[in-house]
Amino acid sequence: MTPQAQLARMQDALQQLRADTLTVAAFSQLAQSQPALEATLPPRFHEVLMQLLDRLESSALFTEESCSFSRKDLLDSLQLWLDKAQLQLQKA
Repeated sequence: MTPQAQLARMQDALQQLRADTLTVAAFSQLAQSQPALEATLPPRFHEVLMQLLDRLESSALFTEESCSFSRKDLLDSLQLWLDKAQLQLQKA
């Protein structure tokens, strides 16, 4: 699968996560299993993604928004990561 296809798959999964039709664990597993995307993007992208996924998984432990783990903010940050990854792929 191409990096672009893997990125599109992650975008679809994020929309499913926002709609509560995909679990945080399933999204995290999918995001971590995109080897072509990881190999194409600079290493910093992987580091940031892992940090976001770690916070997202931690936020799943809370049933409501907490001051430390805002689900909406984390999902928005993941969208920003996807947008920046798309720009990086276009440059490559």
